[in-house]
Amino acid sequence: MATSIPSDLEIARAATLRSIADIAEAAHIPAEFVEPYGRDVAKIDLGAIDALKDRPAAKYIVVTAITPTPLGEGKTTTAVGLAQGLAKLGHTPMLTLRQPSMGPTFGIKGGASGGGYSQIVPMEILNLHLTGDFHAITAAHNMLAALIDNHLHFGNELDIDPHSISWRRVLDVNDRSLRNVINGLGAKVDGVPRQTGFDITAASEVGVTLALATSLKDLRERLGRIVVGYTRGDEAVTAEDLKAAGAMTVILKDALKPNLMQTTENTPALIHCGPFGNIATGNSSVIADMVGINTADYVLTEAGFGADMGAERFFNIKCRVGGLTPHAAVLVVTVRALKTHSGRYKVVAGRPLPEEMLQESPDDVRAGADNLRKHIEIIRSFGVQPVVAINAFASDHPSEHDAIREIAMEMDALVATSTHVVDGGEGARELAAVVVEACERETNYTPTYELSDSLVEKIEKVATKVYGADGIDLSAQAKKDLDRFESLGYGELPVVCAKTHLSISSDPTLKGAPTGWRLPVREVRLAAGAGYVYAICGDMRTMPGLSKNPAAHNIDIDEDGNVVGLF
Repeated sequence: MATSIPSDLEIARAATLRSIADIAEAAHIPAEFVEPYGRDVAKIDLGAIDALKDRPAAKYIVVTAITPTPLGEGKTTTAVGLAQGLAKLGHTPMLTLRQPSMGPTFGIKGGASGGGYSQIVPMEILNLHLTGDFHAITAAHNMLAALIDNHLHFGNELDIDPHSISWRRVLDVNDRSLRNVINGLGAKVDGVPRQTGFDITAASEVGVTLALATSLKDLRERLGRIVVGYTRGDEAVTAEDLKAAGAMTVILKDALKPNLMQTTENTPALIHCGPFGNIATGNSSVIADMVGINTADYVLTEAGFGADMGAERFFNIKCRVGGLTPHAAVLVVTVRALKTHSGRYKVVAGRPLPEEMLQESPDDVRAGADNLRKHIEIIRSFGVQPVVAINAFASDHPSEHDAIREIAMEMDALVATSTHVVDGGEGARELAAVVVEACERETNYTPTYELSDSLVEKIEKVATKVYGADGIDLSAQAKKDLDRFESLGYGELPVVCAKTHLSISSDPTLKGAPTGWRLPVREVRLAAGAGYVYAICGDMRTMPGLSKNPAAHNIDIDEDGNVVGLF
């Protein structure tokens, strides 16, 4: 592998883009449903779903990963590289990916457009605003917040208990100073004072509602079901009660349409929605998959964090909502992640890897292999064939890749090494061929739980069957929350367990595949519009802060008007 390649931004700018009309035509999307947004992006009208329905359905593949380091292990770039590799083999792929949040882009994480020669372009447009969908989510969310406070100001006809209001405001920036605020200060005409706060837009229930909606009508109904608090008589207060859902839908009407872009090798990609991977689904939209499923031979989507997080929600929530059956799951693994799971090294975001971690050591890889084994088991628990994708780095050693192959084969998983970051689609040919093979194998897609199970049973099944916990421990508050949601008629909703992404367990310090632990559930919250209940299993930050030296310090415009410092 090459040890030095141009920066992501330099590679993206050097890419030769095809017109977005040509990209749409290659994906068989009729021109009347393609709404150009500038030169290199287009919105796809939802009428394309019905227009494409008679075309053959694609194989449906999710790209996930083992438990990542704080640096991430390259799921997005692997998904892009795999799509390019499938195209090299003569297949027609379609990518469906999440849109990056600008908070992390200007914070410590940076962009999320892929990397090297396997990325979505133009990368500046993708990472900075795109078509304004995140801003529409922000506006719709804050419209509801404004109507809540307006209702309180004009007498509180619904008798809302102000202390029960859970609907905060959102902003697509990292800003720890806004986590907890008091609004309504000043004169009487400035509103009713109360304690509230801000979350980042990617944590908004409106955003995940948009991601799970299947039509404009469905979006309108889901928005109306959003619960913002409770009356003093303990009845749920919804956006519909506040007469907010109609205006919110109008704001989001265009944001519901997925965005068509392309990779550095002109492979089509639908970029849409970007809900958080810890407290939300961590998957791109159902709508994008519904559009894409009849445009190609293979549809590749990516799920946030490890298979215990985004992929679990992909299988248990997204597939149910979209009605699509997965054919294979790609499990991205890196040498550095397995070495981290050995417990011998500590990886810190924003700092170089420890020098000793870069030394050749297949034994360190094997020492962290239980994490890989557990994630293979997680994917198999859903009745889907796992494909282990070794995302190769220049600092890796052949013996370390051999160790990963041995571990995967011992688990009877298909495995391939990919060098897509430095070689683009050519570097993903082996992976693409293995994925094609996996899609021909028998699939027996089976969710972890039945929707008819109680909420407690669902949480317990995710904890024991997916995470490997011995059981769950409910706090008194969690028990009270669950009883309330069951009594209010939300018992048949699916569940999300909001926990750390740095361990399969709820403790970020536990590496590998922890055993002998129980999942602590501190409280349970309702996302009625999105359509799930989520259990808080740790300290979840829904408004990130900036580091001492955030990426924003390095991002600028040069004298020719070009963005600089963005990767």
